[in-house]
Amino acid sequence: MDQVTASPDAAAGPLDANSNSGAHIAAAQTQSISFAIGDDQYGVDIMAVREIKGWSEITHLPRQPDYVRGVLNLRGVIVPIIDLRCRFGQGLTEATPLHVVIIVQIAARQVGLLADRVLDIVSFEPSQVQPVPKVAKSSRADFLSGLVTIDNVMLALIDLPNLLSAQDDKDADRAVSENKAAA
Repeated sequence: MDQVTASPDAAAGPLDANSNSGAHIAAAQTQSISFAIGDDQYGVDIMAVREIKGWSEITHLPRQPDYVRGVLNLRGVIVPIIDLRCRFGQGLTEATPLHVVIIVQIAARQVGLLADRVLDIVSFEPSQVQPVPKVAKSSRADFLSGLVTIDNVMLALIDLPNLLSAQDDKDADRAVSENKAAA
């Protein structure tokens, strides 16, 4: 699996010696944060990821879909937390301190994605992404933008804009507004 390190030494590595060819190769690749939900591996575009934090207590809101676990106050911003296992129809996650919340930007809003664990940062060519087969009418497939195989492991890429339907957005916005009004 291609890995990207965050160490300061990595920035001053071989790319400086071959800046033109190295920059061209890096620009042609897509990078994603890979994470696990059970035995399944998923990825989200690294440019959408704002923060990765450990699981902490959240505030539950009434009348939310099961997959909306509640909200988290993240430095003054109210962030809804989506249980991906539940959203994909696999039951509720029994969240523990070992679980992670990946804060992503979807349009103008931040959303937290509850996952079992973060795995890696992966790089791949956009041409490696395969379409998701439409075998049956499944809501889970609607949340995926494609599949990519890296080192014999299939990674399902999450289509963040489709993760929340328009009706779900309205319900979440209404609940957050009601919660603010009650406070």
